[in-house]
This record gives sequence, structure tokens and C-alpha cells, in this order.
Amino acid sequence: MQALEYFLIPWLDLKLLFLVAAGTFAGVYVGAIPGLSVTMAVSILIGFTFTWDVYPALCLMVGIFMGGVYGGSRTAILLNIPGAPSAIATAMDGYPLAQKGLAGEAIGLSTVMSFVGGLIGIVVLAIAAPTVSEFALVFQPRDYMLLAVLGILLVGSLSGESLVKGIFAGSVGLLIGTVGLDPLTAEERFTFGFTGLWGGISFIAVMIGMFGVSEALMQLHHVDKAAVKQKISRIVPNWSSIRRYLPLSLQTSSIGVLIGALPGTGGDIAALMAYDHAKRVTRDPEVPFGQGAKEGLVAPETANNAAVGGAFIPMLTLGIPGDAVTAIMIGALYIHGLNPGPMLMIEQPQMFWFITGALVLANIFMLIFGLTGIRIFTKIVEMPRAVLIPLILLLSIVGAYAVNNSISDVYWMLGFGVLGYFMKSYGYQLGPVILGVILSRLLDENWRRAIISEQDSIAGLFKGMLTSPLSLVLLAAVVLIFVSQTPLWRGVRGKLGLESKP
Repeated sequence: MQALEYFLIPWLDLKLLFLVAAGTFAGVYVGAIPGLSVTMAVSILIGFTFTWDVYPALCLMVGIFMGGVYGGSRTAILLNIPGAPSAIATAMDGYPLAQKGLAGEAIGLSTVMSFVGGLIGIVVLAIAAPTVSEFALVFQPRDYMLLAVLGILLVGSLSGESLVKGIFAGSVGLLIGTVGLDPLTAEERFTFGFTGLWGGISFIAVMIGMFGVSEALMQLHHVDKAAVKQKISRIVPNWSSIRRYLPLSLQTSSIGVLIGALPGTGGDIAALMAYDHAKRVTRDPEVPFGQGAKEGLVAPETANNAAVGGAFIPMLTLGIPGDAVTAIMIGALYIHGLNPGPMLMIEQPQMFWFITGALVLANIFMLIFGLTGIRIFTKIVEMPRAVLIPLILLLSIVGAYAVNNSISDVYWMLGFGVLGYFMKSYGYQLGPVILGVILSRLLDENWRRAIISEQDSIAGLFKGMLTSPLSLVLLAAVVLIFVSQTPLWRGVRGKLGLESKP
């Protein structure tokens, strides 16, 4: 009964209700602007809210977190520019839907499914937080390494028709991700003596350049082509459509929660893994993946919002951040005199239920705000290309500069935009490049830690994989997924009638 009382505090206090709504609204539109990340918004908020009471401060931050994760899908669908890394997979099928005049339907479906994913993540947080957090603690460096390898094997799902081109693109991403100082020894790697490269290349600059600038350059080939008129007759998906995609959303939400609960991962990896899962389990989609398959829209959107609830699990129960945003929120809790972790659950369990209540409320406001303004937003796609192309370039420049207030990031963004344009022109997919950049640090750091823990013994590392049940399961998954990407296996599946459409 006491838990319900604290759960309802943000619902019954008008000031807190307003702050959750304002935070969610701001998050939706901040998340839609490339480069203005949720992490940046929450970190700025700490400077404004450290003198506030803890309840109002948390309400505002929770709202921005929930709204921001969803908001990245808007520009991903409309302009093929993911507003956040977690929306990279959304753009793969969301943008083709907008090109067919179905932007309103795509945004409506992504909003409803984001709400479903967010709700499932919060339910798991409320019911199974201690169990899931204990499971996350079992992961050793070798397990994170295997998880990163699993992610890299997604290249087969993101590489289109050519696996070789996909592997090459993924390798380019891994190479980009290793530029800078070695995370363990501080040795320079691929810096060529330039101190400006010590911090590496901004992932946001790579992402915006690859998707935003390359798209603007591709549009130059069709500058005289008439804009696609959008069909806005239906925004909220009907019940039959929701029921059709609900089983997939439940599956991908579970992926989102588990990946979100693993420290150092987050919604971007969860969304890409969910997209790969959707491609594997969907039999005979109405439209091939990458050309406007709605399953390719549902999977990442449910997973990245479910990862929000997952990220709070280790933060509240163990004091370990699930991602960059919850790392900042841990700092905010310390500033307000709280100690996140096991003692918080024992000494102040009301904070757990208060945050859970605020998350549910933010998820509802995300649904409301997500379904409003769509008619205005879709007008962006209907702009003449002579106006749309400069708009894309402007958003790209602002987004790249805003991350570090660095003109160097703008130059990198333009350079990777040109590279992305040529890669697109020659049939290379850009998804594997971004995937390689995302996973490079996770793979690099945990490979080094795993091999150091075994005293530089490869044999010891493999022995540890074979003797640990969790490592053994992950290793088996790596082998199975690798085998499933080979032409021989695909030929066998095709002969057996098991191969789904791409």
C-alpha cells in the first residue's frame, strides 16, 4: 500500500505532473534534433536543478529521458537523419515509408509501439529489478566481448544483398572507433601525431555525416523531382495492426530490457539487435526489410524504449549506470543526498516507487505528444528539394557542432558525408559502419580486460568461455549466427523452404 502511495505522488501533485509533462515534451523535440542528445540535456539540467527538491528534479530528468529516446525517430523517418543513435535502425525502414507517402502512418505506428516497449520496460523494472540486476552482475569482460561480437555479426542483416560489402563497411566503422588514445594504456592509435585526435572522432559527427549529409548529396540527383505527398488520413494505427505487431514488440521489448540493464550498452545496441531479430523471425513480410517493412520500424522502436526501464534497473538496485544518461542521474541523486544502490532499496524504497511512477507518467505523455504535431512535421517531407536539401545540411551542421562546440566535428561530419555518399553510390550500406563505431569501444575494452584477466592466455580465455554457462551460451549464439550468415546455410534454408524474404 505504501508503494502505491509513492508511485502515485507524481500523478497527484500538479507541480510534479507539469514537470514530467514539460520534460517529456522537451525530450521529444530535443531528441528529434541531431546532435542535441538526451545525455546533453540531462547534464545541463543538473546545473539548473541542484538547488531544487529531489522530487521535482527527478520528474524533469525522467521526462526528458523518456521523451528524448523516442524523439530521435522523427527525423529518422522524415529525413533519414537519426536524431539519436538509438534511432539508427528506425531510419532503415522508416525513411522508405516516408518516401512512399506514409510518414504519418510510420510516425503513428512508431509512437504507439514505443509506448508499448516503454511500458514493458517499466513493468520489468517494477517486478523483476533485483533479479535482472543480479543477472547483469554475472557478466564478465569475456561476456561483454562476446556480446559485442554478436552485435558485429548483425552486419549480415544490415548489409543488404552483399555480405562482403557489409563486412567491409563494418570494418571501416571498427577502424574509425579505434582512433584516439588506447583506453587502457593511453597509447596513441591512428592519430598520426595530431593531438586533436587523442579524444577520437565524435560518433555523432560520423552518424550525422553518414546519414544526413550523404542523404542531401543523394537528393541532388533528384532535385527536379516532385516531392512525395503524404497520406495523413490515419495516424493512430488501428487495433488489427497493433495486434499483428504485438507479438514481435513483446519479443523485442525483452531484448531491450536485457540489453538496457547491461552497464555500458544502451538503447542503440538494443535497437540494432531487435532489428536483426525481426529480420530473422519475420516470415514473408509485406515489403522487404530496408524498403519500408513495418516490422523493421516496430522492432527497434519497442526495444530502445524498453531499454529505458532496463537502464534504471542496475542504477537503482546496484548503483551501476545502465547507460550514459543514468550515469548522470546517479550524480544527480548524490547531489541530492541519496545513495543509489542496494542501500537505497533498503533505506529509501519510496524513491524506487516514485521514479517508477514518474516513468509510467512520462511514457503516457510521450504517447500523447508523439501523436500530436504529426501533420505539421510531415510537411517537411513535402518541401521542394531546393529547400529540403539546405535544411538537411543546416540541421547536420548544427547537430555536429552542438556536441562539443567544435568546428573540427563539422569538418569530420562533412568528410564522412562525402564518404557515405560514395559508399551509397556503389551499393554499400551505411548501417554496418555505424554499428562498427558503436561496438568498437565495447569490443576493444572488454577483449583487453578479458585477456589480461587470463594473464594473456588465449587458451585460458577459451577455457573460461567453455566452463562458464553464460559464456558458453553466448559463444554458441555467436557460432550459430555466424553459420547462419554463410551462403551454404542460406542455400540449405532456401531448399527447405525456411528462408524468409530479406
